[in-house]
Amino acid sequence: MGPRLLEVKNLITEFRTEEETIRAVNGISFNLHKGETLGIVGESGTGKSVTSLSIMRLVKNPPGRISDGEIIYHSKKFGQVDLLKLSEDEIRLFRGNDIAMIFQEPMTSLNPVYACGDQVMEAILLHQKCTPKSAKQKTVELFKEVQLPRPEQMMDTFPHQLSGGQRQRVMIAMAISCNPSILIADEPTTALDVTVQDTILKLLQKLQRERGMSIVFITHDLGVIAELADRVIVMYKGKIVEEGSAWKIFANPQHPYTKGLLACRPPLSKRYHWLPTISDFMITREDGTLTQNPYTIEQITTKLIVSPKEREVRHKEIYSTGPLLSVRNLKTYFPIHTGLFGSSKHFNKAVDDVSFDVYPGETLGLVGESGCGKTTLGRTILRLIEPTGGEIIYKGTNIRNLSAGEMRPLRKNMQIIFQDPYSSLNPRITVGEALMEPMRVHKLHENDKFRKDKAIELLHKVNMAEEHFYRYPHEFSGGQRQRICIARALALNPEFIICDESVSALDVSIQAQVLNLLRHLQKEFKFTYIFISHDLSVVKFMSDRMIVMQGGKIVEMGEADSIYNNPQTGYTQKLISAIPKGELDGIKTRIETKENVAQ
Repeated sequence: MGPRLLEVKNLITEFRTEEETIRAVNGISFNLHKGETLGIVGESGTGKSVTSLSIMRLVKNPPGRISDGEIIYHSKKFGQVDLLKLSEDEIRLFRGNDIAMIFQEPMTSLNPVYACGDQVMEAILLHQKCTPKSAKQKTVELFKEVQLPRPEQMMDTFPHQLSGGQRQRVMIAMAISCNPSILIADEPTTALDVTVQDTILKLLQKLQRERGMSIVFITHDLGVIAELADRVIVMYKGKIVEEGSAWKIFANPQHPYTKGLLACRPPLSKRYHWLPTISDFMITREDGTLTQNPYTIEQITTKLIVSPKEREVRHKEIYSTGPLLSVRNLKTYFPIHTGLFGSSKHFNKAVDDVSFDVYPGETLGLVGESGCGKTTLGRTILRLIEPTGGEIIYKGTNIRNLSAGEMRPLRKNMQIIFQDPYSSLNPRITVGEALMEPMRVHKLHENDKFRKDKAIELLHKVNMAEEHFYRYPHEFSGGQRQRICIARALALNPEFIICDESVSALDVSIQAQVLNLLRHLQKEFKFTYIFISHDLSVVKFMSDRMIVMQGGKIVEMGEADSIYNNPQTGYTQKLISAIPKGELDGIKTRIETKENVAQ
C-alpha cells in the first residue's frame, strides 16, 4: 500500500429542510492511499454520493453545508492542504486538476448543445497552458485511450448520438484529461448493460495501472466492488458501519447490513424461492434501534434453495397445458430515411422473424444487451408498437388483426411495467388517482368509492400504506415508485404482464424486494410474466425459461438453468462471463495479480 494521498477526518455534511436538519454524512473518517482503489458501498440515501461531493466541495449551500471535519489532500506541489479551508477560487486549482469525478448519469453531466470533443477540450484549456490545436490533439488521444470508436469523428459528435457506454467513456476522458491523482467514480455503471459495465470496469483498471491513479469507486452493488476494490467501506445512514480489505469484507462480513447487501444479489450457482433482504439480517426493535439477526448468510440462504424436484413439479404443472401466448414470425422494422426526399431504402430490423410460446403461470425471461430488440419485442406484443409482419396469438386470437377498438377490452388482461417508474407516472396527479384512472377507463367497480377501496387494497398488496394514496410520485423513492407502477398494472386484474427492465436502476437491496414482490404476486394471482432485462443473473432468478436476443433475433432459448450452466452460443457465454460474480477465488486472483504487477 502506497503513502496516504487523502485523509477524511470526522466529516459532517448536513441538509436543512423546513422541518429538520438531516445529517447525510455523520462524522466519518477514512484514508485513501496512492495507487489504491477504495470502494464505498451502500444503498441510496446512505451518504456515499454526498461524501464524494463533499470531497469535491460541490455541496450547494443552501440547503447543504459541510459543518465539521477535515479533508486533507497530500499535494506534490503544495504539501498537506485542507480542502475545506480553501476559498472557491483556490479549490478550483485542485478540482478537475488533482481530484476529478465521473458522475452517475453522463447524459445529464454532458452539455447537450456542445460536441463531445469541445467539452473535453474545455476542461484541458481551463487547467493546462496549451493552444486549442494541442488541446484538440490531446482530446483525440484521450478518446483513443478510453477506446472510443472513430476518435477523430467523435470530436464532432453530440451526447445524444452516443450509447450509454460511449457517453460514459467521454466522461472518463474528461475526468482523466488533466492526469488527476484521485479519480472519484460515482455509480458510473449502474444503468449499463453487464457487458458494457464489464468493459468500463476493465478500462478503469487499465487507466489506473498506466497512470498510477487512486480511485474512489461508489456503488450499491458489492458484486461490482469485488471486481475492482482493494479496500471497502460500507456506509449506512451516513455512518461507516464496516471497513476492511475486499477479501475480509467478502470472506467474513461482520455487520448485519453488509451481510444483507452480500446476500440479496441473485445467486448464479443456485436457485432460491425468495431473495434474502436487509431485513433478514437487521431486526428493528420497537424503540427504533437495530439489532443483529444471529444467523449467518449460509444459515438463512440454505432454507431458500429450490430443489431439482420442486423445479420439476413446477414445470410439469406449467407445461401440461397449451400456451397462453404464441408469437409466430414476428417482425418489427423501422424505416431509415435516406435520400433527398427521405425515401426509405433501408430498415432497422429491431425484431426480425421471432417465434416462441408463453405458457399460463410461466415467467419467460428475455435477455440481451441494449439495442438487441427485447423492449421493442415486448411493446410489439402489446401492440404499443405496430408489427411489420407475423402473428401474435393470445388465447387463440390473432390480436394483430384487431382494430384499436377491438384491442381495448383485451388491454385490461395484458399489462406492462415500464423501466422508469417516474416517467410512467403523471407527476400532477396523486398516486390514488393514478391507480383509479385505469379502473375508470375500463369501467371496473360501481363508483369511485369502490375504486378507492380497491386502490388502497392494491397499495397494501405491494407493501405500501393507505396514506400513500394521497401523495404525489415525487414524494417517493425509486423502489416505492416501482411498487406503485406494479399496483397500477394490477388494477385491472390482468393475466399477462410484461416487466420491461423494471428493476434495472434500483439498489440491489430494493431490487431484491421488488423481485420477491413479483414472485409473491405471481404465486397469489397466477400471473404470466415476460421478464425483460439486460442482467442475466436477475433473469435467471425470475425465469422458468429464457430467451437470449441479439440483433433482433433469438440466438438461444431454453430452460433458464440449462442456458446458464451450458450456454450454446458465444454471445450467451459473453453475457454470462460479464456478470460480476463476487466470488472469493476471483478476489484472491485479482489481488495477487495486482501485487505481482506492483513488484
